Amino acid sequence: MEKILFQAMDEEPVEFYVLEQTTVAGVNYILVTDTEDGDGDALILKDISEKDAQEAVYDIVSEDKELNAIAEIFENLLDDVEFDKSRK
Repeated sequence: MEKILFQAMDEEPVEFYVLEQTTVAGVNYILVTDTEDGDGDALILKDISEKDAQEAVYDIVSEDKELNAIAEIFENLLDDVEFDKSRK
């Protein structure tokens, strides 16, 4: 499983494991988790990079309609993944 390092502005770097990636309507999305095995917290990230950027810039998908649609795609791609869609 690929591990990538994310650096938020003015924050410490955080490592995530990439579970899957997909492209919808020309937009790249990745599903990441904080643990390599077992149940962990997962995030769906959207690539918001400029077209010719050297480094990717991701934002957490938080809009409900987009989040639910992309989560459903990832659930279909990964048989062993199911999202808890309740907001905490």
